[in-house]
Amino acid sequence: MPLPFLTADRARDDDAAAGADPLGYEDRDRWRRPYRPGPWRVGGSAVALLLASYVLFSALIIALAGSLGAAGVCAALGALMIVAAVRLVRAGVEVSAQGLRRTGLLRSTTVRWQDIAAIRTVQQPVRWLGLPRTVQGEAVLLEPVRGGAPRTLFTSHDADFLGRAESFEAAADAIEDWAAAHH
Repeated sequence: MPLPFLTADRARDDDAAAGADPLGYEDRDRWRRPYRPGPWRVGGSAVALLLASYVLFSALIIALAGSLGAAGVCAALGALMIVAAVRLVRAGVEVSAQGLRRTGLLRSTTVRWQDIAAIRTVQQPVRWLGLPRTVQGEAVLLEPVRGGAPRTLFTSHDADFLGRAESFEAAADAIEDWAAAHH
């Protein structure tokens, strides 16, 4: 089963080496993540899927014991855990010719390129793996045209980039290149 969201860096590197589109993509209308999911994000999803398998196995045992109502509750909980694991691995920033999409665990927001004043990288205190603890790091901020507070797209200490400074820089450059190409 092809997983296109895992091959973003490789496709970009291959296209750049071949002298293709400087942004690394031939089909700009397709939503793409310009970086690979990080090990913390993939590991968290793997643990959630492992726990979901235990919950689904317990649903089977409960159903065989004769309590179908409790088995249904366990099966629904297992299905919810699987959906959360898939959402967790899909979370991040995607770009296309239409704009920029930030996908979170519970919701997604899409901003058209013409509604973006600037995308910039700044040094600031950032949350460590999304927890309340903050550390000094870098954040990629989106500044809307209509004003207001800048929105944080991703940071150097989130689940995709913790311990991967080179990947953070490459992703920040890719997002800034997409913004520059559409302004």
